[in-house]
Amino acid sequence: MTKISLLKVVESTTVDGPGLRTSIYCAGCVNKCPGCHNPQSWDINNGQMTDVNDIFAQIVADDEFCNVTFTGGDPMYQAHGFAELAKLIKQQTNKTIWCYSGYTLEEILADAEKCELLQWIDVLVDGRFVQALRDESLIFKGSSNQRVIDVQKTLNERRIVLFKYNPFPDFEFVKPLIKQDCAFMHN
Repeated sequence: MTKISLLKVVESTTVDGPGLRTSIYCAGCVNKCPGCHNPQSWDINNGQMTDVNDIFAQIVADDEFCNVTFTGGDPMYQAHGFAELAKLIKQQTNKTIWCYSGYTLEEILADAEKCELLQWIDVLVDGRFVQALRDESLIFKGSSNQRVIDVQKTLNERRIVLFKYNPFPDFEFVKPLIKQDCAFMHN
């Protein structure tokens, strides 16, 4: 079976995407972005070769409400293994999959092996981290050149569709009270 060079699995985390997530940190990255928060992940030999079925078992064993994030390193560096893992996740669970990559969507689309993974993920955070464009106020990305892409809409519409994050999907906003609505309080 296919193996992935794995650094660690972080269960029930609230980073690397919205809500609770199981984050899969892999080894191997050719981008080596200056200022990277995880430079130990660059060398694929720093990870432990782990069967995708074993990783999948850890994902399923985590809280049922946890979605999944592939990060690293760069999952696109091991695209075939991550595609097999993503396929298992999509065929056997209702979990969403986010993937962080230093490659841009355009670079991924130009590579058949990377496209294999792309078809199984829901959101791609793409582009190399650029220290000069670092902005701590950004949500789910480290530098302003990176994009948070709704992959399936992008593939269906054949144009880049950015992911629209709504932290309160079940909350219906009501119009603010205006002065006359509160008149009853003064009678």
